[in-house]
Amino acid sequence: MNRQSFRFFHRLRVRWAEVDMQKIVFNGHYLMYLDTAVADYWRGLALPYQEAMHQLGGDLYVKKATLEYNASAKYDDVLDIGMRCAKIGNSSMVFEGGIFHGDKLLVSGELLYVYADPATQTSRRVPDALRALLEGYEKGEAMTRTQVGTWQELERDAASVRTEVFVEEQGIAREDEWDEADKTAVHAVVYNRLDMPLATGRLLVYKPDVGKIGRMASKRVLRGSQLGRQVLDALTEKAKLRGDKEVILHAQRSAAGFYAKSGFQERGEPFDEVGIAHIEMFKTL
Repeated sequence: MNRQSFRFFHRLRVRWAEVDMQKIVFNGHYLMYLDTAVADYWRGLALPYQEAMHQLGGDLYVKKATLEYNASAKYDDVLDIGMRCAKIGNSSMVFEGGIFHGDKLLVSGELLYVYADPATQTSRRVPDALRALLEGYEKGEAMTRTQVGTWQELERDAASVRTEVFVEEQGIAREDEWDEADKTAVHAVVYNRLDMPLATGRLLVYKPDVGKIGRMASKRVLRGSQLGRQVLDALTEKAKLRGDKEVILHAQRSAAGFYAKSGFQERGEPFDEVGIAHIEMFKTL
């Protein structure tokens, strides 16, 4: 087992509380590291775990966990936890993990899960959709797709993400979230391999040769997974194709850094919008 064995890695730093009297990581914590990596692995598959399992009609339960120790990690070491789905049976699946410090394999492990009915915890056949998703990821296939279209085409899915993020999470009034501009805007929605909507945004005609991107939202559990970047790129490309020379947006101050990484620059002074601090940002096309 080496780093090249894995497509997915979760990075963490050893905390003081995880070191024992021998001044090395206590052996039981390595299992926690693997479990943490598994949770992040699902994000790598663009799956909001709880929602996805509910849609599939089952859940995963650990049947067996094994660890093999080769060397120890120490306080403040930065570790990369490799994770892969190595085998899928009729109702079970095996995940293999490797805990690395640099290129050195410290600990390897194996987690055996059983797919089961959450009400009775009796085993069920792994759904074909989940099987295909896991196999596809390990082959290097893309886990998401971005669809660009009209409000008539994407309303249900775009609205579900926006309601979850803006109304339920951020507490914006429903009457402030929806407006007539949705009907004429270009919308983008990112979907996973289970056709679950994960992120959305819209593009308006702001003035001649200038587009305005807004209503950018992505599911909380998948933030940091580049879904927002996919929406932003798709809408920026659409603006460019229709001849816009510039795109602007009103970024929440907490998200300004995200847009800056895509080449947007701040302009003007901060202002309040629906009770949240914003700043105008622009990008020349």
